Amino acid sequence: MTVRKRPVAVMQLPEQLGKKEARNFARQVERCMNITRPYLVLDCSNVRLLDKSVVYLLLGCLEEALKRNGDVKLVGIPLATDAILGSTGTNQLFEVFDTTAEAVNSFHQLSLDDVSETDKSESAA
Repeated sequence: MTVRKRPVAVMQLPEQLGKKEARNFARQVERCMNITRPYLVLDCSNVRLLDKSVVYLLLGCLEEALKRNGDVKLVGIPLATDAILGSTGTNQLFEVFDTTAEAVNSFHQLSLDDVSETDKSESAA
């Protein structure tokens, strides 16, 4: 049995996210979503202010990934901004990691779905 690792896109959120930066970032995310089961890691370590607009952006990224059976994971949530994720309930929707490597590796951990897909494709061959 061979398991193929799916690519994981890693993107850094800008330090400040005004309307122009949010549009540019959303366009970059769209390019990552043009595959089946997109895996995306969003590095939030440079974000100074995690306000409502950033939360909406994160939720939009997650929504687009889930539509394609993918997922989004977060990295580097500053402690000062972690409270807004908790108060909005957003922290329940995302897995948050300390490092990018941990987040990327979490996508490559073998799941039961991956095993059954691999077994099906090998038996069909």
